[in-house]
Amino acid sequence: MSQAILWGLVAASPLFVGAVLALLRTWPPRWLGIVLGFGAGALMASIAFELWQEGLNIAGPIPLITGVVAGALAYFTADRMLDARAAKSKDRSAGAPLALGALLDGIPEQLVLGIGLASGEPVSIALVVAIVVSNLPESIGSAADLLEGGMTKARVMLIWAGIAVICAVATVAGFALASVTGDAFRSAASGFAAGALLVMLVDSMVPDAQQKAKTVTGLATVLGFALAAGLSLA
Repeated sequence: MSQAILWGLVAASPLFVGAVLALLRTWPPRWLGIVLGFGAGALMASIAFELWQEGLNIAGPIPLITGVVAGALAYFTADRMLDARAAKSKDRSAGAPLALGALLDGIPEQLVLGIGLASGEPVSIALVVAIVVSNLPESIGSAADLLEGGMTKARVMLIWAGIAVICAVATVAGFALASVTGDAFRSAASGFAAGALLVMLVDSMVPDAQQKAKTVTGLATVLGFALAAGLSLA
């Protein structure tokens, strides 16, 4: 259990650290777009080489695809609810969808991490670095957009601290539930994270990066994908 707590904190900490970095300085829109584009590429690699491939290897296509559809629908529904709430308050920040995506990705991803630890699977340093590479830009971009939208620093920190804590607890929960879950659950959890991320990338993260960084967005995305893919395959 101590291992699950340790690795849960390590995997979730980039979410909080990214928010801190966004508060320490004002990020010019172009640089923020480059960070978002880089993070989007890293998340694409995570979907392709970790979530999808691992889910497929564990239990085959049916649980994986079921999870993908569920994750996509969960993000889509939750994001529409955010839109409806924002329309009433006239306070819709571009950072909110990224925070939602981080939550819906982080919970199942770290559940799988906890289950793997309980099963005796080693945690690779490459995987930890890949998590940092993908999560850090996501939280920097979201926190910066939330601040730009007028949210107070205290509230931004509270949101991202809450997301980080929930994701860390998910690792411990996965460790505790390992004895009553099977390969199909792990595969579906990986698919859920992949589905939620795919919708978030297309609907929010990539368009936001393109709007801010313009012509260099594609290059930043490819660099993020290449680095994260290399780490995943290491």
